[in-house]
Amino acid sequence: MNLKNKQEIIKKFGENEKDTGSANVQIAMLTKKISELTEHMKSNKKDFATKRGLLMMVGKRKRLLSFLKERDLDGYRKLIKDLGIRG
Repeated sequence: MNLKNKQEIIKKFGENEKDTGSANVQIAMLTKKISELTEHMKSNKKDFATKRGLLMMVGKRKRLLSFLKERDLDGYRKLIKDLGIRG
């Protein structure tokens, strides 16, 4: 993920250009990284260090999604629809 991709994600999901800490932006960034690492794992099946990192990112995204679901249910539903995750 390069700087341009990060800035696009921040513009789309953040409240302003410097909003990198909100749950929406963090979940969107993790989703992008997870999709990139999933593609990497398809061709490098024995890369166990990457697999561990991927599983840690999935866990962190899951925790952030549950936090967002508790705080803002409508925002949670909109975010998972925009990102195309969870069904």
